[in-house]
Amino acid sequence: MKKILFLSNTANFSKFNRPFMRWFTEQGWQVDYCSAGEEKVYDCVNQYSISIARSPFSLKNIKAYKELKKILEENHYEILHCHTPMGGVIGRLAAKKLWREGKIKVIYTAHGFHFYKGAPLLNWILYYSMEKWLCHYEDTLVTINNEDFERTKKWGRTYKIDGVGVNLSRFHSCSKEEKIIFRKELGFSANDFIITVVAECNKNKNQIMLVRNIDKLNTFIPNLKVLLIGKETLPIVRKYVTENLLFDTVQFLGYRNDVEKLTMISDIAFSASLREGLPVNIIEAMACGIPVVCSNNRGHRSLIKDGETGFIFNSKSDKEMIEAIRKLKENPVLREQMAERNIEESKKYSVDIAINNMAIIYEELIKSL
Repeated sequence: MKKILFLSNTANFSKFNRPFMRWFTEQGWQVDYCSAGEEKVYDCVNQYSISIARSPFSLKNIKAYKELKKILEENHYEILHCHTPMGGVIGRLAAKKLWREGKIKVIYTAHGFHFYKGAPLLNWILYYSMEKWLCHYEDTLVTINNEDFERTKKWGRTYKIDGVGVNLSRFHSCSKEEKIIFRKELGFSANDFIITVVAECNKNKNQIMLVRNIDKLNTFIPNLKVLLIGKETLPIVRKYVTENLLFDTVQFLGYRNDVEKLTMISDIAFSASLREGLPVNIIEAMACGIPVVCSNNRGHRSLIKDGETGFIFNSKSDKEMIEAIRKLKENPVLREQMAERNIEESKKYSVDIAINNMAIIYEELIKSL
């Protein structure tokens, strides 16, 4: 039986890989998963835990490299599929000897490079140089946005897909009556104006930009509710909310299994991220028929048509962000028009299309085994 190992720095990332893991299982392959192992991974035979850390400067990654190298040498995988930045770095380094000997094929999906238009110089010096070197030790590079693809298409066998896919049977629009019912179930009223932010609470996701403007937003949205959905890895936002007594407006909901309902009850989906590849949370909001207010970065630009499916603002301009929210708050007809356009736009990002696109890439790689 042929075997493939999926690799990411966090086990939580496996939820994006599960459709592709199932595809390999259906083709008769053994599918294993390797990560930091902080939670159970489904749809795999073996789950391996290594000391991999998100930070490229963590000494844990030296140990993770040795651990992964041993796993690869002992299990004789035909394919290693790397995800996340550190998964991509450690995976290609650990597989380098086997790859040179023709014993393994390596594929790396880049979910948004750290070097991009407007990125700090240090990012270009560190990450661009690293990727340019490591691309010599992979068979296939998969990108998920136009900017990354255009920048790397001359490096080798590079593909572009429209993200990892969204389950449109789970994320879909609901009627006004259903929205009222869901709101009641979740503890919100029909009159609340709800802005949802679905993302890990950290510096890059930049939730603080929205939260620090709550007082200004309350001047024209007295019934505002801001739902922060996702794991907290930095305390800065909670500290601000506590110090400014904003808990009536801002709710920290943490990791949730009912994100689709929380998205459906929203009036606006929001993201102020500094960097994105092709954000799944925005596609999910589009599929639910929710207008989007988001910052200007390559991932958001790939998804949102400014003024048509949402508004894009400069992440350094509180004024632009507030004005975008104001326009949607004061124009329910515009919200409905954007909702309809988003539902239609989201269809091309369905998980079925993503599986078909990746299957073509996988089959080409398998032919070369």
